[in-house]
Amino acid sequence: MRLPPARGPLTDWLTSHLTGGTTAAPSVTTSGEVWQDEDFQLALWCCYELHYRGFEDVPPEAEWDLAVLAFRAELEQPWLDWLRGSFAPVGITSEPASRQLRELIDNDNGPSLAKYLHRHATKQQFREFVLNRSVYQLKEADPHSFGIPRLDGVSKAALVEIQADEYGGGRPERMHAELFRSTMRWLGLNDTYGHYVPEVPAVTLAVSNVMSLFALHRQWTGALLGHLAALEMTSTAPNRRYAAGAARLGADEQAARYFNEHVEADAVHEQIAAHDLCDSFVREDPHRLGDVLFGAACSLGVDNLAADHLLRSWGQTTISAAG
Repeated sequence: MRLPPARGPLTDWLTSHLTGGTTAAPSVTTSGEVWQDEDFQLALWCCYELHYRGFEDVPPEAEWDLAVLAFRAELEQPWLDWLRGSFAPVGITSEPASRQLRELIDNDNGPSLAKYLHRHATKQQFREFVLNRSVYQLKEADPHSFGIPRLDGVSKAALVEIQADEYGGGRPERMHAELFRSTMRWLGLNDTYGHYVPEVPAVTLAVSNVMSLFALHRQWTGALLGHLAALEMTSTAPNRRYAAGAARLGADEQAARYFNEHVEADAVHEQIAAHDLCDSFVREDPHRLGDVLFGAACSLGVDNLAADHLLRSWGQTTISAAG
C-alpha cells in the first residue's frame, strides 16, 4: 500500500513530511463534525497505519518520527473529545459489566444496514458495502490484539481464545480476513490490503480510527475490550442477514463463508467476550468499568453512523433495527 492522495492541508503536510518534506506541521482544525471531516480522518488513519503495515513509499523508521507523533497527538485530542462528548456512558451501576453491556446493546436503536442488505440491496449496493468494510476487515483482529500483552489471567486467556479464532486457529486459509477476500473476489473487488482507502468516506476511516485509538494507548485497554465485546455481541444476527443477502444475490458457499463463519463463531465469542473477558477484567480493576462501557458505546455509535451513511447514499432513511 502506498500513501493515499491528500484530501486537505493535514494530509498534504503528512504526505510531504513522510516522503522527505521539512515544513512545520499545520494547526489541526476540522470542518464540521470531526467524524465526517475527510482530511482529518484520513490524516489520523495514516498516522495509525504506520503502526500496522505502513506504506511502501514511507521508510519503516517513520513509525517513531517525533514530528508525526506530535501531529498525531494533536489529531487525537479533538477525536477523543468528540467520542467522549458523544458516547460517554451514563447511569453506570454496580451490576456486572456483561449485564450493562447487554443493556447498552439492547437499547441501541441505530439503523439496520443488515436488514436492508438481506432483503433489498442490489448487487452493486452489496459491493459498495463490502468495499467499505474491507478497510477494516482485512486487518480485522489486529487492533484488538494490542490488548493481549496488557492483560493477565482469565481476561488474557479469553482475548487470546477469541483472537485465535479470528486468525483461523493457525490455518491461513481460515483466517477471517482471508475469508473476507473470497467475498471481495465474488464481487469483482481488489482484495489487496488498503486498496480502497483512497476512495472511502471519512466515516469509514472513523470506524477504524476508533479501535486504533484504543489499541495504541495502554490507558484505553478497557475501552478496547468493550469495543471488541460490542462487536462480538452484535455480530451473529447481522451476519446471518448478510449471508442470506449474499445468497439472494448469487453468492456461492465460498463467497458467503465469511458471514456464515461469524454466525457460528460469534455466538460463542459473545459469551467469552462479555463474561470471561470483560467481567474478569473489571473484577480485577473495578474503576475501569466506565472505560469498558465507553468503548462499547463508541463501537455501536460510530458503526451506526457508517451504516446511516450508506443507507442514505442509497436513498434509504427509515430502515430501523427492529424486524
